[in-house]
Amino acid sequence: MAKFAPTDQSVEEVISSLKTARKQADAYQLLELYKRVSQEEAVIWYPNIIGFGRYHYQYDSGHEGDAPVLAFAPRQAKISLYIDQDLPDREALLEKLGKHKAAVGCVYVNKLADIDLSVLEEILQKSLERRHHF
Repeated sequence: MAKFAPTDQSVEEVISSLKTARKQADAYQLLELYKRVSQEEAVIWYPNIIGFGRYHYQYDSGHEGDAPVLAFAPRQAKISLYIDQDLPDREALLEKLGKHKAAVGCVYVNKLADIDLSVLEEILQKSLERRHHF
């Protein structure tokens, strides 16, 4: 099995493994938002990443694989939102998002109450449009 690939794990299994009701509620809220924006059903990718849609990528180095078009991972400590590092206006959008920590292809938030969900929805829409232009 490829290291990063869809699994047979259920969304319910991943979300119910979170230790607090707030973490679970945040995960379900994100699940609904991502489903609505992507118009796709959720699939669990290794490790415990909730992904929507699928695309194939190939780098100049020759490395290639498949990845979800949109994805997030509800974790005990923080929620990981996977956001394309090359998304146009990424920095400006993240400035409007609210309290978060940004890494290369990921944005970490403690809880959904810390961010503006309408800005997240705009980021997801732009990510989806960008992915569909490839």
